[in-house]
Amino acid sequence: MKGVVVAIVLAAFVIGCCGTSLATVPLVPPIQYEQFCESQKVSGSGVIDVSTSIIDKKIALEYYNVMSGDGDLELDQEHAYSQNADKLKREIASVNGGKFSNLNLFENTKMTYAGATPLTGAKLLNSKQFYGGLGAKIQETFSVNEMEKDEVSYFTSTTPYNPACSTPEGLIKSLKEAGRDTDKVAALMGNNPAQLIGLETKNTFNGTWGTDASMHRIFYKDIKAHEMFSGTFEAEKTIKFHDNPVPEKETPVCDGIDC
Repeated sequence: MKGVVVAIVLAAFVIGCCGTSLATVPLVPPIQYEQFCESQKVSGSGVIDVSTSIIDKKIALEYYNVMSGDGDLELDQEHAYSQNADKLKREIASVNGGKFSNLNLFENTKMTYAGATPLTGAKLLNSKQFYGGLGAKIQETFSVNEMEKDEVSYFTSTTPYNPACSTPEGLIKSLKEAGRDTDKVAALMGNNPAQLIGLETKNTFNGTWGTDASMHRIFYKDIKAHEMFSGTFEAEKTIKFHDNPVPEKETPVCDGIDC
C-alpha cells in the first residue's frame, strides 16, 4: 500500500514538471459525429412534466433542463446538438457581433405560464474541465406561479473547419503559431467562438427565479456569480464564459531539472 502511495506522488510530481496548458484550446471533433434535434410547440392546460438531458464526454458537455407544474402553458422550444459544430450555425446577439456562429448546442425557449400550482424548473449548462472544457457552468432555477420567458442557451468546444489548415489538428497548430497576433487568430477562427458557454434571457415572473454561474480552475482561478429574486420582477440578463483559443504552456517550476 505504501508503495502505491509513493508511486502516485511521484507520478503527480512528474506531471507537474512537464507543465500544464493554461488556455482551453478547442477540442478536435470526432470524424463519426452525432446529432440530436427537437422542436416543439405546446399550448394547453394541465399537468406539465418536461425534461431534456445531453451528456457528451467527447466535447466536455453536460446539459440538463427540467420543469414540472400544473396550469396554463404555452411553449415554443428548440434543442439542437451536434458534435460537429460546423453543422449547427445560429445567430447569437452577444457572440461575434451577432453573426452566425458554429455551436455544439443551442437551446431556444419561448414560454408563458400561469397556475395556482407553481411551475418549478432548473437548467444546468456545464463545460467540464476534466474532459477538456472550460471548467465553467451556468445554472438557472425557478418556482413561479406566473412567467413569460424568452431565452437562449448555447455551448461550443470544438474546432471550426478552416480549409487553409486542412485538419482540426492543423488549426490548433496554426493558432499556437499565431500566438499574440489577434488578427491572425481572428482570421483562423472566422466568426466562430472557441470554448464558449452562455445564457441570454428576458423574463417577467411572479415567484422565485435565480441564476448561479461559476468558473473554477484548480489553484489559480475561481469566479462565482449568484442572483436570486423572490416576488414580482422583470429581468434581462446575459451570462457568458469564453476562452481565447491559443494554446499556452505554463513554465514548470522544475524547468531545466532532469525529473
